[in-house]
Amino acid sequence: MTIKEDYSLTLPAVCQQRIEHLLATDGRKILGLVAAPGAGKSTLAQAIAAHYGHAVQVVPMDGFHLANRELDRLGRRSRKGAPDTFDAAGYVNLLQRIQAQRLGHEVIYAPQFCREMEEALAAAIAVTPDTRLIVTEGNYLLLPEAPWCNLRAVLDDIWYLDLPDALRQQRLLARHRQFGRTREQALAWMASTDEPNAQRIAQCRACADWQVTLG
Repeated sequence: MTIKEDYSLTLPAVCQQRIEHLLATDGRKILGLVAAPGAGKSTLAQAIAAHYGHAVQVVPMDGFHLANRELDRLGRRSRKGAPDTFDAAGYVNLLQRIQAQRLGHEVIYAPQFCREMEEALAAAIAVTPDTRLIVTEGNYLLLPEAPWCNLRAVLDDIWYLDLPDALRQQRLLARHRQFGRTREQALAWMASTDEPNAQRIAQCRACADWQVTLG
């Protein structure tokens, strides 16, 4: 399925139809959006939230970035964004708790990544028990190794978002520049970190329930 890149105004009807089919049965549902860096996961997640209002809460994977201090201790700061620079087990555990949350249960709090600080903020997202649809977005929802592979049992539907590499890299470069990197620093980071991660993510695309071509 192919849709326009810009989700800022309206959620495409084909996405609405798939979500409404997902919500046709009772109970909470969790939708996963997976893609390479810069492909538009956060934008689509926010478009879904804007369209469905209080029925949706977005819980991004990025809230589980290891703190910079811990990355320094582990010697992984230069690869921030790779699978082993996240608290993957914590992310899986949170989604399992969210899956089991029922009416009458307490609010569950999730972390949120702040790009301005390059750190995660604890307990920044409140998931209330009456929220019908949780949208979680991240790079590694389809990785086959543990603990990432445990996400498959938690997610009711997984969409793989595909954007032409040239456009995705252009957007990624602009994002890095926006948050303080020079053009040279941004290009070096993309070559050493973002693109190797993108290739690894793309290898798992066939495992998604639905593939969305952007552009």
